[in-house]
Amino acid sequence: MASVALQLHTIAFNAKRCRLRHPGRKLDMCTAEATASLLQVEENFSACLARIDALILKPLLQAEPSDQKGKENFKLLLLLNDRFQALWNLTEENYRILKQKCSTSESFCIQDIYIVWKGDLFLSLYIQYFVTFANYVVVHGFEHATKSKSEAWKHHKTVLKQFLTDFTSETSMSLALYTVLHKPIRDHIEQYILLLTKLKEVLKEGTEKDVVTTAIKEYVKLESFISQVLDEACFTKSLWKSLGYKFTDMLCVPERRLLEDSKNLPISASTNRSDRILLFDDVLVLIQGNSFQSFDLKLVWLDENCREKSAPGMYVLRIITPEETFFLSAKDPQMKAVWQWKLNQAVRQALNGKRDFPLWGKTGEGTEPPSCRFFTYVFRLEGKFKSASYEGEWRWGKPHGKGTLKWRDGRNHVGDFKEGLEHGFGICLVPRRSEDRYDCYKCHWYEGKMRGYGICEYGNDMVYKGYFKDNVRQGFGILENLSAEHPFKYTGQWENDKKNGYGVWEDKDRGERYIGTWLDDHKHGQGIVVTQSGVCYQRTFHADKMVGSGILLLEDDSVYEGNFTEDLTFVGKGKLSFANGFILEGTFTNKSGQGLQTHGILNTSNEQLDDRITKAQLGLEEFPVEKRWKGIYDQFLEFIHSGCKEETEESFTGFHIQTSKELRKSQEYLFCQRGTEDVSWKIEDILEELVQHQGLESLQSYLEKALKSSLHPLGKLLKALMIAFQATYSGIGANRHLLTMAQEEVKYYAKKIWEFYQGLLHLALEQKGQLPAKCVDGDTSDQKACSVVLPLILPCFYPELFMLYMLYHEREDDLYCQGIVDLSLFPDIKLLEFLDVQKHLWPLKDLTLTTNQRRSLIKDKCFLSATECLQKLITTVDPREKLVILQKTYEEIESTVSRVVEKDYKLPMDDLLPLLMYVVSRAKIQHLGAEIHLIRDLMDPTNEGGLYDFLLTALESCYEHIQRMRLHQRENCQVPHSS
Repeated sequence: MASVALQLHTIAFNAKRCRLRHPGRKLDMCTAEATASLLQVEENFSACLARIDALILKPLLQAEPSDQKGKENFKLLLLLNDRFQALWNLTEENYRILKQKCSTSESFCIQDIYIVWKGDLFLSLYIQYFVTFANYVVVHGFEHATKSKSEAWKHHKTVLKQFLTDFTSETSMSLALYTVLHKPIRDHIEQYILLLTKLKEVLKEGTEKDVVTTAIKEYVKLESFISQVLDEACFTKSLWKSLGYKFTDMLCVPERRLLEDSKNLPISASTNRSDRILLFDDVLVLIQGNSFQSFDLKLVWLDENCREKSAPGMYVLRIITPEETFFLSAKDPQMKAVWQWKLNQAVRQALNGKRDFPLWGKTGEGTEPPSCRFFTYVFRLEGKFKSASYEGEWRWGKPHGKGTLKWRDGRNHVGDFKEGLEHGFGICLVPRRSEDRYDCYKCHWYEGKMRGYGICEYGNDMVYKGYFKDNVRQGFGILENLSAEHPFKYTGQWENDKKNGYGVWEDKDRGERYIGTWLDDHKHGQGIVVTQSGVCYQRTFHADKMVGSGILLLEDDSVYEGNFTEDLTFVGKGKLSFANGFILEGTFTNKSGQGLQTHGILNTSNEQLDDRITKAQLGLEEFPVEKRWKGIYDQFLEFIHSGCKEETEESFTGFHIQTSKELRKSQEYLFCQRGTEDVSWKIEDILEELVQHQGLESLQSYLEKALKSSLHPLGKLLKALMIAFQATYSGIGANRHLLTMAQEEVKYYAKKIWEFYQGLLHLALEQKGQLPAKCVDGDTSDQKACSVVLPLILPCFYPELFMLYMLYHEREDDLYCQGIVDLSLFPDIKLLEFLDVQKHLWPLKDLTLTTNQRRSLIKDKCFLSATECLQKLITTVDPREKLVILQKTYEEIESTVSRVVEKDYKLPMDDLLPLLMYVVSRAKIQHLGAEIHLIRDLMDPTNEGGLYDFLLTALESCYEHIQRMRLHQRENCQVPHSS
């Protein structure tokens, strides 16, 4: 008490001295007294720290041990000394600054109380010191230090004992060291709190008082923190003392703290798997006999609401870790509650990477640890992930979210996980054993297996783009070999990782394309082979070998029916039909050096080969249109039947993506937040819009937008069908004998797209609790597909399809073009006269003459508007629009005639045909036969028998008449030549 009174007297004297030094000045009395008090406290504390440094720390640091354990402890002592010096330097520095201000300044303010304004810095240094001090305590640092045998230590021991008696009555040297290195510092913090409390009492309400109040709270928390840190250190130290060396060597870490022990607070693990349970601040340890298991707290989840049946009178907690789940049972609900709280707080603090301040609040404080976390873990137990390292997001003990798996053999998987399995989009690298290369799978995964659309880039330069199921290629897919040696491409059906079903194989070396069925990676069943030279044949295959007879269509229009070899040599019985109508039927042989020989009958009675033979259409019976590309339709049906879940959309309809980079971008687009400027094709928006666009005009507009989008399911489906169509009919596949196959296919695409639209609409209506509207106009599904969908999708297939039409009608179009060339030589009047157009219908007023020009020589002036209108026929691909152009052409002809006769004039068929032929001859449309037949084959069936049908028939008549004119001229020329 005397020392306290003396200290108060000194403080009062210093405050008075500050006031007297500046007489007449108005000083803040309370701040001046607090400043004087702080100066005195810091002066005493600094002197104390100096004595501790000189008499304890320096001698201890001179006694460096030689044993391994001692060296490790000595490193901690060095760190403790660094923390001590930092604390001492801070105290000295601020003391000097304040003392200097006291001697020079005229006034004081609250900012001069640096333990308030620099509170964070002071707290940080005190925390660092006591954490390091506690680490030294945990490893029995003071006990080891006092046992030092160095001469410096022995010499200083007597002086040190005398110094320690001033601080503590402890006779144990290690305990005395422990006390002297923490008690003066803790007492100093108490003096800070006392000083600030007195300052607070005299301050008026306001900001300064609030600041001081906050500082007091922080220093009180520091007191509590120090107390808890030292308690935990002693608790942990006692544990290491009681455990055997085996456990201590493996578990004892200076920074590790024991938070709870089942010996102190009884709790047991399930199935008697442990004798003792230890909760540290970083791991949970189960000890059984001479062995133990430890679980990183960052990967421990606590389920207090588990429904596990427990023994009567037992209260259970479920502990979940990445590879194990077990239960902790307590006999008392209060014990369970304490363990539960401590476990939750320990896990939360471990995840935060730092302890709370103070370490433990009141029971019930603090939030529970999050169930979703990010961490790295190496799997140990048997299973598909054994020895793999997983870095990523976790949820309730299982990989869940984004993550990366790496195996020791070089495999790795980066992507989405769900409940411990690969689920969603992922990229997997698999090393090839005999080569320094990888197979790279960029694919969708479902419950740990590849399922849905993906791209695999194999290490042997092959690339697969298509569907997977249960880790194998299944459904529609494209396999392409990009190497220069044997380039090929397969587009078609897969089953159990092999080519099975309908597919198209293109051998780029041989310049061949096989269209047909497959079995276990072999051509098997009916097949069509198209060659680059134009030769085309249909055969039956068995395990890649041709069997039985077939039909061979040669480029010169000859047709062979019978048996032939792979190099297209005739063998055995067969019939060869020549383009000139001759037929050779018999037995064919091909002996080495003797060429092709035959024994049979040559029939020369036919003048010309029937078109049904020369233009034979292949594959119609062998490959029914509804059985082609089932793999594409099946995936989309599965998508609809799943309820159009957004997470499955990319998986089922991914063929709008052609590269790995696009696939990754597509995933990012699907799952990222998009701006309002982007068209929303989220599945819920799609279903909502479908309901709003059921009227014909609105529906056509909606479908047009949807089919053009690579993000809408219908647009993705169309993209896949385009790929299949191009793989079959483009390039080498452009052969006239495949026209009907292609035409059927396009019509069927429209039908299936309409069906899938209906499926989406029904789903949307069901979700709204509405019934689908009944078809009022009586249109069938096929009619709707043809009238609504076909015109929208036809542009996507038009280049390949029209090429087939041109090849099919090549001979007729050649005759027609020659006829056009002949007719173009006629001036207008001569042509009208030649075509038997009645003279009163001739638009002679349109023949404007220039100087020295005769009317009879003018060309390309009559019916000019109709001619220009008809020429627009080639500017559109839509049969519907082509028919509209034809109607406008008819109207232009009629309008011109009405102007000539000066009255409304309805053209009878006898007048229309010559006039239309005139317009056709002047329009000079190439491939008119292909245009006419494409319109006829693909126009809306509802137009049959109407005006459009009539006009198209008239155009056909003109086309055929022009051909016949040229044919007659050719025959007339040939007769005198032959005679």
